[in-house]
Amino acid sequence: MEAHRVLESPTTPLTQPVIVPRSPRFVDREYFTITYRTDPGALRAVVPEPLTFDEPLVRFEVMKMGDVDGYGPYTECGQAIPVRHHDEHGEYLHAMHLDSFGATVAGRELSAYPKTMGSPRLTISQGALVGTLDHGGERVATATMAYKWQPMDHDTARAQIGVPTYAVKLVRGYTGEPLTCHLARTEIVDITVKEAWTGPGRLQLFAHVMAPFADLPVLEVRQVMHVRTDLTLAPMTPVHDYLSESGPPG
Repeated sequence: MEAHRVLESPTTPLTQPVIVPRSPRFVDREYFTITYRTDPGALRAVVPEPLTFDEPLVRFEVMKMGDVDGYGPYTECGQAIPVRHHDEHGEYLHAMHLDSFGATVAGRELSAYPKTMGSPRLTISQGALVGTLDHGGERVATATMAYKWQPMDHDTARAQIGVPTYAVKLVRGYTGEPLTCHLARTEIVDITVKEAWTGPGRLQLFAHVMAPFADLPVLEVRQVMHVRTDLTLAPMTPVHDYLSESGPPG
């Protein structure tokens, strides 16, 4: 294989397609989100500078991807934290667990998404929308919502889905030195909201060392939302370089 062909591959294995080398389109993507108030001290321990937050809130989410270019259907579960970067309001992506290896690798290598493997599910059971996350057979989170309880304004749902998002891209070299450490920004574009609902909901988090969702405890449920949409993820761009701020690694 010629050297230029090595550099043309999206990732390794060089001859095996794993990552789609473009921004994929999501069709019939379902969001089940519960925004809750948590302990401000616990939140300060995980939100990286220069991001700040006004209220100690966390958005727990389960997302069922109906169809995604290059990856097909999969399910994802995570925690996002409402933050500010200077004057811009957005969300910091704290944790993401997927049941798709390809989507996990793409999120980590091509972007800055903090993705890892897990077993999330989104189902309907006896009048309740049920979102769960398991890790290695152990329960991490259980969320429930009254199914299609109250219609929600589509513009409100679109605005919440489309807020800018931030994540940390950290890549280390062979001896452990940081090669790249950026705060990166992206946003969702071309959003079509097909349906949106709100209603009563509950969220339980269980302690697990490999998925420490419970480190941000649920103190009060603020908002519950269920949305079905089509959308596209924009590429990420760096907005802060931690290495230049702290000087060259020693």
